[in-house]
Amino acid sequence: MSKLPENASRPLQPGEKYEPILKPGKDYPEVTLYSVSMGVLMAVIFSAAAAYLGLKVGQVFEAAIPIAIIAVSLSSILKRKNALGENVMIQSIGASSGVIVAGAIFTLPALYILQAKYPEMTVTFSQIFLSSLLGGCLGILFLIPFRRYFVKEKHGEYPFPEATATTQVLISNESDSDEATETETSKSSSAAGPLVWAAIVGGLYDFAVSTFGLWTESLSSRMTGLGETIAAKFKLVFSINTSAAVLGLGYIIGLKYAAIICAGSFFVWWVLLPVLGSLPGMETMDAQVLFTQYGRNIGIGAIAMAGLIGIVRSWGVIKSAVSLAGKELGKGQSDNVQSAKVERTDRDLSMKFLLLAIAVALVCTLVFFWVGVLHNFWQALVAFLVVVVIAFLFTTVAANAIAIVGSNPVSGMTLMTLIIASVIFVAVGMKGASGMVGAMVIGGVVCTALSMAGGFITDLKIGYWIGSSPYKQQTWKFLGTLVSAATVGGVMIVLNKTYGFVGDNALVAPQANAMAAVIEPLMSGQGAPWMLYLAGAVLALILALLGVPVLPFALGMFIPLTLNTPLLVGGAISWLMSRKKASDGDEAEAKAKTRQEKGTLVASGFIAGGALMGVVSAIVKFCGVDWYLGAWASGTGAAIVGLCAYIALIAYFAWAAGKK
Repeated sequence: MSKLPENASRPLQPGEKYEPILKPGKDYPEVTLYSVSMGVLMAVIFSAAAAYLGLKVGQVFEAAIPIAIIAVSLSSILKRKNALGENVMIQSIGASSGVIVAGAIFTLPALYILQAKYPEMTVTFSQIFLSSLLGGCLGILFLIPFRRYFVKEKHGEYPFPEATATTQVLISNESDSDEATETETSKSSSAAGPLVWAAIVGGLYDFAVSTFGLWTESLSSRMTGLGETIAAKFKLVFSINTSAAVLGLGYIIGLKYAAIICAGSFFVWWVLLPVLGSLPGMETMDAQVLFTQYGRNIGIGAIAMAGLIGIVRSWGVIKSAVSLAGKELGKGQSDNVQSAKVERTDRDLSMKFLLLAIAVALVCTLVFFWVGVLHNFWQALVAFLVVVVIAFLFTTVAANAIAIVGSNPVSGMTLMTLIIASVIFVAVGMKGASGMVGAMVIGGVVCTALSMAGGFITDLKIGYWIGSSPYKQQTWKFLGTLVSAATVGGVMIVLNKTYGFVGDNALVAPQANAMAAVIEPLMSGQGAPWMLYLAGAVLALILALLGVPVLPFALGMFIPLTLNTPLLVGGAISWLMSRKKASDGDEAEAKAKTRQEKGTLVASGFIAGGALMGVVSAIVKFCGVDWYLGAWASGTGAAIVGLCAYIALIAYFAWAAGKK
């Protein structure tokens, strides 16, 4: 049981059947008080951590792997027997955190950003909570009919990178006997060690910066006189964020995608902005101003085109998946999926229940738009139709993207949704501040639905490989969605009141800023920088023709340079840990894999510890306690200390991942 069957990741031969680890003909502990309570706890903790980190750097880490590591370690420490099914359930419920957070923070902070310009706008907890909850539920319900297509019918055709990694973690402590040996328990307990210590180190490191300002958080070439001169004359700037959480995020992303993201950033900051800064009338503009007015808008166009490219490439998948779902719906009561003839590991929620649940969710969504957002039935109906059509069409795109590359282009798809929705809303008379609120809340529902669809297909594939009961995963996923939506709503309000999303030292919230930048001109009659959007779209098409992953490159163009460069550092550490050393001899591959896995533990610890302590720091400031040494933090001494501290952090990372 310590590894998947040989045919888990390859297409099956005619007549061949995949047999999961947990046998279909036997029942195993899955939904227990322990698994549900631990899953809820993980959802709360990682929702808070992911919300803070996502609003800070624009990248939401996938919580599935860290939660799986914690679940396996705890089951070993507590010596729980036959805990594999429980651990899958913990991971499935807890992983709701990352996908709900992604849907919420990519869109809903735009309400606060726009509120700074339009005080008449109102933003409430119920708007944030209900848009996240309804979007998450729609994502679950729209995806369930496509489960068989992605996880069973296409067995071995999609790599499912994140599901593969998470599954390996979940089965890492399983044995052929019902009881784990002392050696196996010791191994799993020791695996928790690097994670815990990294969480402590990363948490204290980021807490010292965000709460006390003991050193500069972002280092820049402008720290020196020469660097300032180069920035002023040639518009060339280098900057890097020294956060432990962002460093860990770069490791998880890996060198390939970190390099692509940074390539987009370098293109804007080191090629595009210097060229623009040399044009007549722009010589006096600062590099940051050029980025805000030009570079970022080109990035928006590229992100939107990335979403369109995703739809075009996935159109065949959409048609195939819809066809299979239609066949399931047409089978009738005699062949209902709840029939005893259907194996436990292939049993979904009944189609009858699913249709009823979709109807209820859609009615609740329409009522929410009408009563809680727009206060006009016909406008609410238009918004409702936009949400239903786009969310359903994009569901398979999101699932397909996760299945192939492990990355969900939800930002690009949501930007496209907002542009389409805004044009329609203006046509039906929905303009101004009320129109902006309506568009952003609607965007939040769509974004969360797509994010949930992509994340949930990972959970279902994990369950398919291991042998969990899909209908149990589907049922309890709603609880994880509810808890995560409530948590992210509260955290977002605290972070807005503490840091804000506009002005100096505000949280970056790059995707939400992109959404606000698109919505405002469309809804206020100012027009939009269509030529810049078009330039970004053309660039995205060229990149696609060259075979470059468009979305990571486009995100790099939009997200500030200082938040992209540390991803490259983390990715470089990941590459170094995975290299085979000649001195390791015949065991080189095994040792490289061990270093890589231990590095994942350290990176997960940095992410969890740094992000959680960031939330704690925000709560401290929210309570009126200010320990920040502002004068020191902005000086040269703090910058030098920051450089030394960052080097020490990198050294600790490499040591903790590489030691025997």
